[in-house]
Amino acid sequence: MIVLSLTRRTLTAWTGAASALPMLGLAPAPGDAAPWEQPLTFSDEFDTLSVSGRGDDTRWSAHTPWHGDFGDAKFVDPGPGFPFSVNNGALTITAQKDAAGQWRSGLLSSTNPDGRGFSQQYGYFETRAKVPAGPGVWPAFWLVGVNRSGARVEIDIMEYYGRAPRQFSSSVHVWPHDKGDRASHDTARTDTGEAPLSDGFHTFGAEVTPQWTSIYFDRRPVQRFKTPAEHTAPLGILVNLALGSGWPIDKTPNPSLFLVDYVRVYAPRPTPSPGQPGR
Repeated sequence: MIVLSLTRRTLTAWTGAASALPMLGLAPAPGDAAPWEQPLTFSDEFDTLSVSGRGDDTRWSAHTPWHGDFGDAKFVDPGPGFPFSVNNGALTITAQKDAAGQWRSGLLSSTNPDGRGFSQQYGYFETRAKVPAGPGVWPAFWLVGVNRSGARVEIDIMEYYGRAPRQFSSSVHVWPHDKGDRASHDTARTDTGEAPLSDGFHTFGAEVTPQWTSIYFDRRPVQRFKTPAEHTAPLGILVNLALGSGWPIDKTPNPSLFLVDYVRVYAPRPTPSPGQPGR
């Protein structure tokens, strides 16, 4: 994931007023079922944890991302109780300094480096999580297209920066396959209210359709992006705790903990009949 100082668009977030829904074009059609009312296609409630370094024969892979580590913590393979642990039905991803003073943390991917594992092109993707507090923390819940033969789409459902405790960022990126082509980036920030996000658990979701990618916070629609034409492949799920992203980590709490209650994916909603508004 890359944080951009310049974006193609910055939206004003909806912070709870129902009258704002039509402005974003997100008002549900009459009688329309919510995206989380569709059949589950993937669910991890984290009563146990199935993970390995490459994701071979496990639900999650802890491999280093495709272009290497990002941020100021090295993502490491799972070991006894670190960087992943489960307790009382929740996953904890821990960022902590080792004996040499190097920050280490973890990333989970639903696909392994070869693209095998769970992925889905359209539908609703959601997590319920509690972000860590403190400057320098950078947890995220995001999706990446698994097809490497063409341009790849990345959807950052939630990126949280500890320096801004009452907001999170969402983005849609298109990464070109050919070096000569330009990438595109679309980013929006959502203000979440008076209480810091780290005070409790919240849900972060995205419904991806051929027309729109809609971001949900606590199951309320808050942002909407045009789904890129380059989105032609299934999306793998990633959840991680990174540090830094250009901001100092000298005051980052050691350790820092990212708690994840669940990750769930739902089947796409039925296509609207002719004459109904598209999503």
